[in-house]
Amino acid sequence: MRFLGWILAACLGLAPIARAEAVRPLPVKVVVLTTFEIGADTGDQPGEFQLWVEGLPLTETLDVTGLRHPARWSAKDGVLGVVTDMRARPRESLAALIQSGRFDFSKTYWIVAGIAGVDPKAASIGSAAWARYVVDADPIYEVDDREIPSDWPYGLYALETDRPNVKGSAAGSSGMVWKLNPELVDWAYGLTAGTALPDTARLGALRAPYAADPAAVKPPFVLKGDVVGTTRFWHGEKRTRWAEDWVKLWTDGAGTFAMTDCEDQGVLDVLDLYAKAGKVDFSRVLVLRTASNYSRPPIGQPAFPRAFHGEGAMAAFDSAYRVGSVVVRELSEHWDRYGARTPKAKTSGN
Repeated sequence: MRFLGWILAACLGLAPIARAEAVRPLPVKVVVLTTFEIGADTGDQPGEFQLWVEGLPLTETLDVTGLRHPARWSAKDGVLGVVTDMRARPRESLAALIQSGRFDFSKTYWIVAGIAGVDPKAASIGSAAWARYVVDADPIYEVDDREIPSDWPYGLYALETDRPNVKGSAAGSSGMVWKLNPELVDWAYGLTAGTALPDTARLGALRAPYAADPAAVKPPFVLKGDVVGTTRFWHGEKRTRWAEDWVKLWTDGAGTFAMTDCEDQGVLDVLDLYAKAGKVDFSRVLVLRTASNYSRPPIGQPAFPRAFHGEGAMAAFDSAYRVGSVVVRELSEHWDRYGARTPKAKTSGN
């Protein structure tokens, strides 16, 4: 029957239909994952994505089924840029990307590069943190703040427990904590620790009220610091205390809360899932979060009005690209070195 089909096609002047399996997936060296763009990908006010598109540059546009925002691609460098969208949507976007069949992710390095809230104990607005741990804070019990028992520090606690600061479980919901490859994290930090980050008088003015927190008043810098991911957008002194405790709890004391965002728990959950299926290499995942605002007000000041500023966001966009692009270029330009072997820091440290 197949032979007759070919004869019929030839008689009708039709070209044979190419088999789907004959189309080779594009081998990708590095994927940059951002969560939103304010307007166009180039030429206007930037969000998380634009500086990557213009700066690397990512000159080709690719429509991928399941992604609301077109991906950008540099065939010369083997670098793919993706907007996952925010909060819960990155899970479906990332799954669609991996399952599209258009890309070979078997040796790919993944870099999450987005803005976040920062604990004033950890760093200042504009700073950039490479995460060692990402901790999920979505599967959680929450008591109405007006009804919290008097001896509880806050009304948030783990599933399968009955009070705060007890590690529970979230079977069927989440892995709860992901430890990133410490050698890769140390390498990325060592490569970028000296990166000059933007600072302005206006950023200095935003830092000034936090004089009681030495890290919060420093000019922007690169650090290693861990992430709480939750689709809830939160702010305040008690919630920051909870985030500090939550990271300590789920990392068994090894992690230190630095950044809070809405997407990393979903991204890591999906990458971990597809790594177990052999589609991606989880040891090649990096998370870079840059501070656009503080997670709480200065000590002694009210939580409202919330201190979210355009100046901080612009600095965070810039820092993410300045720091992250150093790693992207090093990986893509020296693929003969990093394609087969994941890099390691010359010396490890904090």
